[in-house]
Amino acid sequence: MTESTGTGETAATTRRRLLMVSTNYAPEHAGIGPYATQIAEHWASLGHETHVLAGMPHYPSWSLDPAYAGAWRRTEERAGVVLHRRRHTVPPRQTALKRATFEASVLLHGLLAPPSMARPHAVLAQMPSLAGGVIGARLASRWRVPYVPVVQDLMGAAAAQSGIRGGDRAAALASRAEAYALRSATLVGVIHETFVDKVRGFGVDPGRIRLVPNWSHVSGPSEPREKTRARLGWADGETVVLHSGNMGLKQGLEVLVETARRDPAVRVVLLGDGNQRAHLAQLAAGIPNLHFMEPVGDDEFPDVLAAADVLAVTQRASVLDMSVPSKLTSYFAAGRPVVASVAAEGGTAQEVLRSGAGVLVAPEDPDALLAAVRKLADDPAAAEELGAQGPRHVEAHLTKRAGLARIDALIEEAMGVPAT
Repeated sequence: MTESTGTGETAATTRRRLLMVSTNYAPEHAGIGPYATQIAEHWASLGHETHVLAGMPHYPSWSLDPAYAGAWRRTEERAGVVLHRRRHTVPPRQTALKRATFEASVLLHGLLAPPSMARPHAVLAQMPSLAGGVIGARLASRWRVPYVPVVQDLMGAAAAQSGIRGGDRAAALASRAEAYALRSATLVGVIHETFVDKVRGFGVDPGRIRLVPNWSHVSGPSEPREKTRARLGWADGETVVLHSGNMGLKQGLEVLVETARRDPAVRVVLLGDGNQRAHLAQLAAGIPNLHFMEPVGDDEFPDVLAAADVLAVTQRASVLDMSVPSKLTSYFAAGRPVVASVAAEGGTAQEVLRSGAGVLVAPEDPDALLAAVRKLADDPAAAEELGAQGPRHVEAHLTKRAGLARIDALIEEAMGVPAT
């Protein structure tokens, strides 16, 4: 797809026709959507004919974007990318049955109405969703072209640990679908090395696994922190702890509710949406220093992150998460210290330690989380230096340019692998 020019730049050599299968895509602004969008738009900018089979926008609120109400199938063009959208269920509350219904509806509609396009040179799928992985494998097999899933997370383990009712049964079904999607691949991309053993466990030859870390998909802040804080109503000297992104079961955001309850002087802000937001709002009743903030636009988002004093990432104690949440790369770019209330063995903890931009505390322990926040508030110089490590880590390892180049190399290598 690309060749090196010897200066770190890349240039398109051959125009390709490429298909990405990703349930999540712009205008979704959190999770996998921004990565899928930036990959596809990058391909289009290189002159490749780029198609995406996607769902209807619904994440992280788990409610259908009103602009797509009543639409069953829609083909649209966005930044040079041809989007083939297919309708699916959107469960506002998560149970194993509802999640299975969601995946089944994505799978059936995607297979019954695949993109109307000529044979592509390669198919890339973002996993999860499970359905996207299976669809990508089936379409690539039908066309006899290379198939490359990129593992952002594995649903089987997540379902077993999520606390969702029926999670064990869902985990078994998810694992079978993941095994099919991964074993069918020409090459498998994983966003963190903690996934390698899991993917090997599905029977994938380790020689076919490639590391393709995510990148920081947002820019750094564009206005002074003081200006943003004043606009948001955050007082000078007030300690602000902010969590951004999906409010789901896996995040275990009750720990931040309890953190706010323990210290009225600490403002805790939950920015975003998700299927647990209403539940969290009920728990937060009567806690004046806990605030919910609606999602903000891409232009404003980096400034809001940078205006906080501490950026929080949380997970339930039962979740040993191999993935690295997309919010973490944005946190690093914001230049603020990160407090990670997560299992020490997971991918999130490893990436926080690797960056040098944050500290770890035990998951679901509000006292430990609050102690870490207070320590940072009491030593502003140390907090500033800790936060400054984030942009340095981004520049060294997580630039958009480097991340997209890794994806290009993955696809190009897959197209050179002999068919089996």
